[in-house]
Amino acid sequence: MENKDGEVKKAQVVEARARNISHNVRCTECGSQSIEDSQADIAILLRKLIRDEIRSGKSDKEIYKKLEEDYGETVLYAPKFDLQTAALWLSPLLVAGAAAGIWAYNKHRQNTNVHIMALNLVRGVPLTPKEKETMLDLLTPPPPQGVTPSSLWSRWRGQ
Repeated sequence: MENKDGEVKKAQVVEARARNISHNVRCTECGSQSIEDSQADIAILLRKLIRDEIRSGKSDKEIYKKLEEDYGETVLYAPKFDLQTAALWLSPLLVAGAAAGIWAYNKHRQNTNVHIMALNLVRGVPLTPKEKETMLDLLTPPPPQGVTPSSLWSRWRGQ
């Protein structure tokens, strides 16, 4: 009885490992599905191959390596990090960093210009029309947000 329970547990472990690996392997025929979800002939064969490899005592890493060697790197959903894929992995960080840098530069430049204009006002240096407009924009409170019934009525009447 105990031997039978051990075999059932071993079969459950094999099945769990096989499903985990199958979820991370792309079907070579479908492309958009994992071999766990696909019913293509190649997916069925790959699932059987994975279970056979697990039963023969191979680790998950060895199975992934064998699949990659046999079917290419695109069979895995998570490509490895190397010089060829570094741009792919780092591009979101580079774009976010560049956007943050541009935003910070513009914010710094705007603040610097406002400070210079304020200093010029204190010193008595006249502002240019563009500087006056900028100062008024900064000092004028924004209009109230939201639409009121009276504003809709006045807009409709053409006022």
